[in-house]
Amino acid sequence: MNLAAIDVGTNTTLLLVVSVGDAGEIAVLAERAEITRLGRGIGGDGRLGAEGIARTLAALRGFADVARDHGAPIAAIGTEALRRAPNAADFLGPARAALGTEIEVIDGAREAALTFRAVTASFPELRTGGLTVVDIGGGSTEIVVAADARVEFETSLPLGSVRLTERFIHRDPPDAAEVDALVRAVDAALAPVPFPPGPAPLVGVAGTVTSLAAMAQGLASYDPARVHGYRLARADLGRQIDRLRGATQAERERFAGLDPRRADVILAGALILEGLARAAGAAEVLVSDRGIRWGLIYEILESRPGA
Repeated sequence: MNLAAIDVGTNTTLLLVVSVGDAGEIAVLAERAEITRLGRGIGGDGRLGAEGIARTLAALRGFADVARDHGAPIAAIGTEALRRAPNAADFLGPARAALGTEIEVIDGAREAALTFRAVTASFPELRTGGLTVVDIGGGSTEIVVAADARVEFETSLPLGSVRLTERFIHRDPPDAAEVDALVRAVDAALAPVPFPPGPAPLVGVAGTVTSLAAMAQGLASYDPARVHGYRLARADLGRQIDRLRGATQAERERFAGLDPRRADVILAGALILEGLARAAGAAEVLVSDRGIRWGLIYEILESRPGA
């Protein structure tokens, strides 16, 4: 059986197509990621812009072709931009026509749950003891705090790389006052989160985190085998932030490991991740490139009779 999962995010639209064997083993047939910026302007009135809608629909049409080539039925979900947008119907109707199926717009709790499911499947050794999982998106950040694979706290906060860039970063390169204001906003939003006491693993998911892992390794091209499971030390994260703070967008676009289309929002995402590591008291971030699209695949498989 083949399956396709699509994640329509604020910044990025992603496709995963897998083959599932008789014993439940999963093999990746295709993966795609397009930075479509559906949620550009999310820090304002939340309305979806015509250009973002057009870019995302174009990506979905291409994704649908890939899924059809593999004979894979599609399950699709939408996150923060579609949760907020008063004109979401302007996108969802044409998207249904492009995919042949509805996009399910999920709330922050379900987004966090899917991310957590993907992480615990990817790293089964983390099912004992304390654990924090964070998913930094373009419009929001989902946080799950767990003990022995049991979720004890989850939240979705309005901390996203696109949202905070639009709110705080107006100069190129940003000045100290802009960065300081962004950091204070992150720290204030994270203050109520009950992170596990003592040292506990911190797992980071999604494009900001995987990009920083690729940058720390100086990867000429993205290699999921070198990114998934990479341990990004706080000191290395700090060095990447220093590089990003001192560079113009044009300079950041040439950084090894960074997709140039992410260059304008990566600093805000990195500062969110640094704030999370600081608040959690984590010396490193375990990087996962298996996000909510993987959680959706696992959910579908586990719902089958006899799973």
